[in-house]
Amino acid sequence: MRKWMILLIILVPTVEFWAYVEVAERLGIGKTIFLTLATSVIGGLMMQFEGRKVLVDAKAQMNGGQIPGRTMLDGICVFAGGLLLLLPGFFTDIIGFTMVFPLTRPLYRLPLMKWISKKMKDGSITYFRR
Repeated sequence: MRKWMILLIILVPTVEFWAYVEVAERLGIGKTIFLTLATSVIGGLMMQFEGRKVLVDAKAQMNGGQIPGRTMLDGICVFAGGLLLLLPGFFTDIIGFTMVFPLTRPLYRLPLMKWISKKMKDGSITYFRR
């Protein structure tokens, strides 16, 4: 796990810096800064909207006596996507938007579900049911 974290800490800023240089060369510095701020604002608004929708869906499922498993995974994706949208950068914004946007969210939800089920099978994650 530490190797992956060290790799991400080195790789993500490097890729983001490269993207900023490329975009700034094509659009100019002013438009690049505006684009960065605009994606953060739009992403934040989108995250709020989708987050509220996920909370309403989860509440409705719990009131109906169901366990909101898929909805909770959607909530995790929206939260992680929102965090990525807050980070300045174009690649993190692309990943963040795809995690927040409902049509592309299954790209992340399915691997997350497989990872969680694997961790539950090997005993790394436990849950309690009332």
